[in-house]
Amino acid sequence: MFRQRLETPCPRFAGIRLKWLFALFPVLCCASILRAQVESVAGPPTPVQWVSFGHVEGHLALKYSSAGAFSPDSSLLAVVSDEKVFLMNMRSENSPKVVKPRVPEIEDLEIHSVSFLAPNRLFLLANGLYHVKGQKPRPTSLLAIQWNIESDQLEGKVSQVGAKGGYSPAHYFPMIGYLVLYKDGNFDMWNPRTGQGGTLPIPDLTQVPNLYEFSPDGHWLLLAQIQTTSGADPSVVDTRTRKFVDALHGHTGTVLSMAFSRDAKKVVTTCEDGKVRVYSAGDWKLLATLTGHKGAVHRAEFSPDGKWIASAGEDNTVRVWSADDGTLVQTLQESQNPLLDVTFSPDSRFIAASTENQVLVWKGQ
Repeated sequence: MFRQRLETPCPRFAGIRLKWLFALFPVLCCASILRAQVESVAGPPTPVQWVSFGHVEGHLALKYSSAGAFSPDSSLLAVVSDEKVFLMNMRSENSPKVVKPRVPEIEDLEIHSVSFLAPNRLFLLANGLYHVKGQKPRPTSLLAIQWNIESDQLEGKVSQVGAKGGYSPAHYFPMIGYLVLYKDGNFDMWNPRTGQGGTLPIPDLTQVPNLYEFSPDGHWLLLAQIQTTSGADPSVVDTRTRKFVDALHGHTGTVLSMAFSRDAKKVVTTCEDGKVRVYSAGDWKLLATLTGHKGAVHRAEFSPDGKWIASAGEDNTVRVWSADDGTLVQTLQESQNPLLDVTFSPDSRFIAASTENQVLVWKGQ
């Protein structure tokens, strides 16, 4: 059952490193030269308003990236609750459909994250207990599972992730289609759709980055929370040269999230200092500092259409900002608990935000 291993890429890809990455991701070489830093202020209301669409018990992928929780056509939202997945229908107010994945010989399955690989196929990261007849059950390593929601059954084989140990937490990046782990200066990358993968080495990276983000075109890699490093500012790596080339300057606390716009021209970061910062990609200039959250901001993301930024904070709010000028558009205050994650639907019409045990959804009017 455990035949696909991230540590052992397909023979066709073994030994293919940097060249492999660029064959898969065409590089965009036109970074916008944008204007200087702007301190945001609240502006007058805009015609666009976000209204509550409902909530469901569970959470988004708090550790493994929530992007991809919406189906490609924005009709469904996948929410994790222990061993179950709730599929919230974004086109009606019907009760969510419940999916309970089952894996042969695995019990007590605990699902950590769920993303869509296709309209009818989920990609799950989970742990469980492996049972062999006559032996005591033993914990599994992280499992990568594909589940068909139409036939309600396992699709393909279950894969072990990082079974040999020593890896930093796995991150799934739906925009590039790869599950990524870091170990000893190398980023191991695996595509769950094809089962193929490779390795991106960064020779000058000698400490573990607990937070990292790839640009949608594969050109840039951002690194933050680098162990034993005192500086708070994320580092920028050019994946073509595998070299550190710059940093996102201006942070006064631990960076908690980083996200590129879909066109790879901007980056938004969140920080323990309560601020959201927007940078231009390529020249890495600070364009705007968005203030208003009280306490740490756990996550921010651009809408796919590039018009909005949504940020989720320790102050129980989601704040929606104009991506053009940093104006605060709306503050969403329905949550009673800190919000740890936030994401937009692919059509930019919905915002979903997650506490530890509840997902709230808003719809743009």
